[in-house]
Amino acid sequence: MREHDSFGPATMRRGRRKFDDDEPDFLKRGRLEPRLAEDPDLPDVGDAWSTWDGALHGPLPRPDWVRTESGAVDTELGMLKTGKEADVFLVRRAVPATGQVSMIAAKRYRDGDHRLFHRDAGYLEGRRVRRSREMRAMTNRTAFGKELIAGQWAAAEFGALSRLWQVGQEGGTISVPYPVQLMGTELMLEFIGNWETGEAAPRLAQVRADRDVLEDLWAQMVDALSVLARSQLAHGDLSPYNTLVHEGRLVLIDLPQVVDVIANPQGGEFLARDVRNVAAWFTSRGLTIDTAEVIERLSYEAGLL
Repeated sequence: MREHDSFGPATMRRGRRKFDDDEPDFLKRGRLEPRLAEDPDLPDVGDAWSTWDGALHGPLPRPDWVRTESGAVDTELGMLKTGKEADVFLVRRAVPATGQVSMIAAKRYRDGDHRLFHRDAGYLEGRRVRRSREMRAMTNRTAFGKELIAGQWAAAEFGALSRLWQVGQEGGTISVPYPVQLMGTELMLEFIGNWETGEAAPRLAQVRADRDVLEDLWAQMVDALSVLARSQLAHGDLSPYNTLVHEGRLVLIDLPQVVDVIANPQGGEFLARDVRNVAAWFTSRGLTIDTAEVIERLSYEAGLL
């Protein structure tokens, strides 16, 4: 993995960039507050101290670019994307004493008053919480219930990324961003793109490629879908707009709505819809794909047939 030994030129201007990502027990964290020079609790550089020590961490073995040092500081460089469920910001986490840097996408889910999780009831089927009071609150969409749902979405994405990243490291047939940490409704994950310029990797929908490249990307997509199916999961909202292409590698992102295809009564339909969505994009660019055969094979691998 990458290792930066200086702060480098990644001084992205504030504003929107091209990046797509369309447990309540932790402290909620919002946008980094501007630093005040007279505040003795703030670092000499950057916006705030790293929150690594107070967060839930990603899986081991940890990539060597992840900054775990107590003296690390976070600097917010701008917004990568705003969406219905969450906003994503680019954060530079650096160790001033050594010059080591990592670039992180900080995905912050909206609070209960502003969240617009679409069609969340279908995705949440099969997910359960231990306490009946919490389950009732989520079912009735009370203010408390909405906060629990936000926590579940963040935790579900963190869990799915952790699981799939480990599978990818072992087998290499699926790529997802490394989940750095989770704190409340903020998920910090590996920034996929150019760490020097702050330019995010393009979405699959933006890629213009010849037939050989398209065939390779489709083969990578089928491999990734197969890994999901054998893990008894469906992405739940897979499309060319939440898939990145970085240095020829297909990277799946935006997994808060990940579906357990066995526990969820609609699991098979979510799996089939994922396949149809991405297959349609590839067929529109000239590839011949037997979508029904792919769905049948993945359903078998998932244990649905």
